[in-house]
Amino acid sequence: MKKWLALLVIIVLSYQWFDLPQQNVAGSFTDTSTNALKSNSTVQHSVAQNNNALIQQAFEHQQQNVQVQGLGTVVKLLPDDTKGARHQRLIVKLTSTLTVLIAHNIDLAPRIDAISVGDEIQFYGVYEWNNKGGVVHWTHHDPNGRHLNGWLMHQGKTYQ
Repeated sequence: MKKWLALLVIIVLSYQWFDLPQQNVAGSFTDTSTNALKSNSTVQHSVAQNNNALIQQAFEHQQQNVQVQGLGTVVKLLPDDTKGARHQRLIVKLTSTLTVLIAHNIDLAPRIDAISVGDEIQFYGVYEWNNKGGVVHWTHHDPNGRHLNGWLMHQGKTYQ
């Protein structure tokens, strides 16, 4: 009995440590990353910085559809993409050599009005490779509940 209890504790701690999505009773996944981000922003800040290495690796291997969390500095504000679903677009510098385009769906999530070049931004979404550094999208909730909820965090406020 003690072995089963120890195993259960290890599994629960693994989910918390690696911030894995948890399956709820209905069978869909619950994204716990936003709650963790709000409850311990210092730890999440470190996680976001460390995950930039995952994005660098995804870029180097030309990977698609990679769930990522990261942190960077806004280096350029682009005009909104208004063809189809509207997206707020930002170029974010992650490392000295890598920038990504953040495409944030403002039909499904609030836009960040008070953002400026030089601001720090954290994000959680899906990375798609391109030769300019890549795009991060799905930085919003999924109204159909079929996808992990993404988010942007700017100046302590979460946009999803």
